[in-house]
Amino acid sequence: MTMDDINRINELYHKAKSVGLTPEEKEEQTKLRGEYIANIRANLRGTLNNISIQEPDGSITDLGEKFGNKGKQEQ
Repeated sequence: MTMDDINRINELYHKAKSVGLTPEEKEEQTKLRGEYIANIRANLRGTLNNISIQEPDGSITDLGEKFGNKGKQEQ
């Protein structure tokens, strides 16, 4: 997702609030929002998969290996 895509999402939002969107613009807005949400989820998943915690006994637990998709292909 590029900054141009994010700017376009914002343009469509403001246009929808002021004068409304054409059916093509509504479709574009839905597509861009879906891509944006998918991007946010992928970034969050990547961040969470890289978290390690230290247990009270001193051992380190890699949460990505224990619960995440580390080593698996991202969907």
